[in-house]
Amino acid sequence: MSDLKHLRLRAGLYTCIRAFFAERHVLEVETPMLSAAGNTDPNIQSFSTRFTGHVDAGSPQRWLRTSPEFPLKRLLAAGVGDCYEMGRVFRDGEAGGRHNPEFTMLEWYRVGWDDAKLAREVIDLLQILLLRAGRTVDIVETTYRGLFRDTLGVDALTDPVERLREPLSPIGIDPEGLERDDWLDLLMTHRIQPNFPRDRVTVVSDFPASQCALARIRHDDPPVAERFEVYVGPYEVANGYHELNDAAEQRQRFERDNAKRRARGTPEVAIDESLLAALDRMPDCAGVAMGIERLLMVLAGTDAIADVLAFPFSEA
Repeated sequence: MSDLKHLRLRAGLYTCIRAFFAERHVLEVETPMLSAAGNTDPNIQSFSTRFTGHVDAGSPQRWLRTSPEFPLKRLLAAGVGDCYEMGRVFRDGEAGGRHNPEFTMLEWYRVGWDDAKLAREVIDLLQILLLRAGRTVDIVETTYRGLFRDTLGVDALTDPVERLREPLSPIGIDPEGLERDDWLDLLMTHRIQPNFPRDRVTVVSDFPASQCALARIRHDDPPVAERFEVYVGPYEVANGYHELNDAAEQRQRFERDNAKRRARGTPEVAIDESLLAALDRMPDCAGVAMGIERLLMVLAGTDAIADVLAFPFSEA
């Protein structure tokens, strides 16, 4: 069981977050945890279950959400305006010292904003929460390309895979089946992220276009995804996008995801047709997801996610 002080820390964090958004007139909403569609991302595995009631209720197979993103975007398309949700999400296979299959995600959307403006609001929120815990931090903003160049001397957008593999050679990683983005992810998690100072917030923007997920692509040379990630010390705590609102393009991305799943021999996931039906009506906006447990770990000064959970997965 978690230390009582960490339960109190979580409760105080929730109060502070809600006050932050109330002051800025961002509406708190609640959306379903069970859906007829899932997350197609081949690197994220979903839990699924079956509904045994009347067939008029729809598809019997239901997916536990990995994020509230899809229903929140449907609300945006319906005109809800700036909104946020703070609730439980579920990811299969993610259990360990820093991961729990069930965790809490804060996700919010700002209408008429781009990714750069939203990243600044993320910084504002983090500074308030950290200061409340007696912490002050430096803020460093960089691009994905600039970060890799400055820390490893490689060009993340143009260098060949062979060059990207060089800084990882001492680890002896099996290259079988690994693609360019896999090597970039390994460089981030093994060579860059662990060295971020603990008293620093690092904002990384302009990701490779191949890592766009649900973000818009800006056609620079080379193109980049209008996406950012925020780290407190070595922990990634937030991932945000200037949101794509082109249903045809998003369908193609979902279909590419399922093609990768087939190639890997993993089950395909039902595409969210309700999202696609609404996406063209979604206003220009930016959105971000923040992991509450990661943030609590930073505030509590612990590297073990179990310390900030009432009961970890092994004891649930």
